[in-house]
This record gives sequence, structure tokens and C-alpha cells, in this order.
Amino acid sequence: MTARVLVVDDLLPNVKLLEAKLTSEYFEVITARDGMTGLEMAKHDQPDIILLDVMMPGMDGFEVCERLKRDPDTMHIPVIMVTALSDSSDRVRGLEAGADDFLTKPVNDAALFARVRSLVRLKMLMDEWRMREQTSGQLGVMRENRSILNVDATHAHALVVEDSPVDAQKIVDSLDRDADTADIATSVDEAHERLAFTQYELVIINLRLAAGDALRLCSHIRAAESTRHTPLLLTVEEDDTNRLTKALDIGINDYLIKPIDKQELLARVRTQIRRQRYQEKLRENYERSLAMALTDSLTGLYNRRYLNAHLAGLVDRVRAGGKPLAVMMFDIDFFKKINDTYGHAAGDEVLVELSRRIGQNVRSIDTIARHGGEEFVVLMPDADYAVAGVVAERLRKSIVSVPMAVRGGPEKGLNVSISIGVAMFDFDIDSVESVLHKADQALYFAKHHGRNCSAGYIENEKFEQIGGSPVSDPGQDAAE
Repeated sequence: MTARVLVVDDLLPNVKLLEAKLTSEYFEVITARDGMTGLEMAKHDQPDIILLDVMMPGMDGFEVCERLKRDPDTMHIPVIMVTALSDSSDRVRGLEAGADDFLTKPVNDAALFARVRSLVRLKMLMDEWRMREQTSGQLGVMRENRSILNVDATHAHALVVEDSPVDAQKIVDSLDRDADTADIATSVDEAHERLAFTQYELVIINLRLAAGDALRLCSHIRAAESTRHTPLLLTVEEDDTNRLTKALDIGINDYLIKPIDKQELLARVRTQIRRQRYQEKLRENYERSLAMALTDSLTGLYNRRYLNAHLAGLVDRVRAGGKPLAVMMFDIDFFKKINDTYGHAAGDEVLVELSRRIGQNVRSIDTIARHGGEEFVVLMPDADYAVAGVVAERLRKSIVSVPMAVRGGPEKGLNVSISIGVAMFDFDIDSVESVLHKADQALYFAKHHGRNCSAGYIENEKFEQIGGSPVSDPGQDAAE
């Protein structure tokens, strides 16, 4: 994994040493000799991670970190403070300023490289959600502009995997200061049981558990879909460097060296909870934007905007794989008469019921979209003309064979039918627009051959009827 690292340190020997070490591991290194320059470079060059010295003249590292974390353009960049200060209060101050870690000089190379890689992976995930959230903003969804430091980190629910009663109590006492609640597991097996039934915002694990492999537990948590993004914080001994390096590579978020300092533990817990909740907010905004921008509010199906974007990507994929792609377009026969006779509310009910039946009669891999009004499109990857014809007829029969109950409609239900056009994507000549046009032409052919039928586009604007029979005006329905 490569990444751009910004080193901020006023002492040239320190800068050169870190630059040499990181370059040897194939990281791209840029440097700044004072805090103000570091802030400017962070904003302009957008590094993947910042190594920040604490003791600098003018603006010290604590102030630099606070400014980075309060700026929406830089608050997502991980910061590791690298300093000769080793007192617990200094680490707590750095963490409260927004630092992601606090490494004491002389820095162990393996631990440094593992920590950099770990935080870069976390930043890549955050960047992905920030990009999606930016797109959400363009689609009209309120963006999440507050600083991570302003996210509430209290009232969290944590799982503590610890077999030492003394350390477990220290952790619980620390969490209690923020009104956090904690469940205790004393073994890996017990931890698995709790994770299977409860969603936690943080898992704190003792690396030296007597009952079970703590690293394997971390690996399982990272691999499971339900816990893949749950923050993991390890408590480790001073000489656990090798196993800690493995843990960082597995994907743990943070660690604390024993003996447990309650203040430092709480500071690290707050950092993880804030990041988790901030990321969850980004995810919620993105999902809300999808619902608003890409789905039809009445039927719940994808809308035309999504259809066009998805079809473009689908065309590229099936072309690369050399597999067929069928497009089916259909609409409701005499839909205007339904609205005029029974009202638009009844028409909406027909559209909703039609959408339900579509989902029951096409394949699970097909994409269904409301193209507009009473018109719908189904994209059918890996379906040849024969398969598409069979699906079209199955769908048509499912609609016409069972009347639809609508409020204010006929007592026995309203007879509804659809007309369907089917077209195959021709990889040599077709575009997204042209294949939809061919399906639309086939639909037009079906409409003008009695409705309640399916028709296929053959070639050169030649069509054939696949199946079905003409229907009458919906005034001649099941109730009459």
C-alpha cells in the first residue's frame, strides 16, 4: 500500500530520518518545517496521513492538530503525533486535540509502518463515504459539515473482552464517565456469542486473552458483514510489538499499552466513537440521497435517472463478457381511461400493484425501473431473445389474469393489461439510447396490434408478435 505522508517537524534531522524510513517503504513523503506551513500543505496537498511533531516553536503540534480537525477540508486526515514526550497526560492532550495516535521517540519502525498503513486504510474508507456524501449534497441532501470533534461520543454501547477482573473494572469505570454501557466477555467464545446477538459501537479486546486467540477474534470481527466497520481497540503489553503489528494489519483501529490509564483509555474510546458516528451519519445521508434521487416515491422502483446510469454500466459489463442483454419496455393499456373513470388514486393503486407483480415475475438479477407515467423498463442481463420472450409473456399473463382491487373500483376488481416491447442489445451498433428506442418501437408495435400482447424487435425496424391477444377498453371489466 502506498500513500502520501506529510511530515511536520521543525528539526531537519528528524524530518530526514522519517523521510528516509518512509521512502524505503514506498510511501510518498512531503515535508513542512513549521505548523502554519503544515496546515497550508495539508489543505492544498491533501496527504493521506500526517506525522506531526509536538514541540515546535510558534504553533505547537497540539494547536496544529486542533486546527486540522476543525477544518472540514482536513478533519478527515489521520494525524499521528510523534514526540519525545512520554507522559500519559501528554498523550491524552494529543488525543483530545484530535490525534489518532501518539508515538514516543525513538519510534519503532515496524510499529510506525503498521500504524501508518492501518490509518491510511481507515482514511480510504472515510474518503469513499465523503465522496458519496458530496454526491448526496449535489442531489439535494443536507451535507454533514460539522467537525468530527463536535460529534457526541457519550452513551455508547461497548463490548469488553477481558479476562482480568481488575482491568475489566478499570475499563468499565472509564466508560462510565461518559455514560457508556459495557458488556463483559472473558473469552473468545463468549465474545462471539455476544456479537451474534448485539450490535456494539466499540469492541475493546485484551491481546493476551488466556481463553482463545485474540487476533483471530479481531480477524473474524473484520470479516463478518455485521461487524466489518465496528471499531476495535486492543489493550497490549509493552513487549507485544510483533503481535500488535499483525493486529494493525488485520484492521484494528487503535490500541492502548498497559497498565491501563483511565484518562487515556477514555480519550481513545471517544476518538473511535466519534469517527464511527460521523461515518454512520455520512452513510445515512448517502442512503437517503439514493432513496430521493434514484427511486420512484410511489412504486419504490428505480427511476429513469438510475435506469440510464445503470444501463450504461451494464452495457460495458456485458460487452466485456460477451453475454447477451435484453431490454423489455411496457406500459398499461388504456391507463388514461382508468384515471378518468376511477380517479388518480385508483390509478396509483394500479401502478403499485403492477410494480409488485413485476417483481414476482422477472428474474432476481433483472433491474426494474419506472420510466415515467405508466411506462416501465426491465433490464435483463444474460438473457437471449427466447428467454426475454418467455419472461415477457409470463409477466403479461400475471397482470391480465387476476383483476386488481382498487378503492372506488369494480367490486370484482379492475381488469388491467399491459403491452410489452422486447429488444436485444446489438454490441456492434447499439448505444444506451438506441436499445431503449428499439424496445419502445416494439412496444408501439404491440400497442397497434390490439394491446395485451408482447412484441419483439427483430432487425431493421422489423417486428414480430411474441404472444397475447387484443383486449377491450377497461370499461368492459370484471365488474360489468
